[in-house]
Amino acid sequence: MKPIKNMFIVIAIILFVIAGYYCWPETALPEDTKVDLLVVYKSKRKLLAYADGKLIKTYTISLGSDPIGHKAYEGDMKTPEGIYTINAKNANSGYHKNLGVSYPNDADREAAAAIGKKPGGDIKIHGLRNGRDWIGKLHRWTDWTHGCMAVTDREMDELFDAVAMGTPIEIKP
Repeated sequence: MKPIKNMFIVIAIILFVIAGYYCWPETALPEDTKVDLLVVYKSKRKLLAYADGKLIKTYTISLGSDPIGHKAYEGDMKTPEGIYTINAKNANSGYHKNLGVSYPNDADREAAAAIGKKPGGDIKIHGLRNGRDWIGKLHRWTDWTHGCMAVTDREMDELFDAVAMGTPIEIKP
C-alpha cells in the first residue's frame, strides 16, 4: 500500500509543478515599448521581438497544423515564409486581438497561380479563440491554427500595444 501512496504523491507533485509553470505569468514588456522588428523561426516555434536592434522578448508560438514549408495556396494549413509587414490591427476579432501579416505578396500570388490555386490570406498573429483564454500556455502543445501564429491572450495584449502598422516581420523556416 505504501508504494501506491508514494506514487500518488509523486504524481501530485509533478502535476502541481506542471500546472504552476503553465499558470505562472511571464515577464511582460515595459508599458511604452515599441517593437520595430518581428522575426519568426517556425522550426523553433519562436517569435522574437526587437526594438532598436536589440532582442527584447521571445514568445513561444503555435503555427498552422501543417507547418513545414512555405505556404503555397489557400487551405494548405501552412504558415508563410518570407519578409512581410504588419498591415492590420484588429481588437475585435474571433481570436483575442490580431495583427495582420501582409501575405500574400506578388511572388506568393504568382506562385499560387502557377499551380492553379489561390494564395489564401488572412495570416495573423493572434491570441486564443475568444472565450478560451483559460487554455493559456497549453495551446503550445500542438500546432492548431490555419496558418497563423498564435500566442497567449496576455502576450497578444502586449504585442498589440507594442507593434505598429508597417512593422516588418520576417518568417523563417
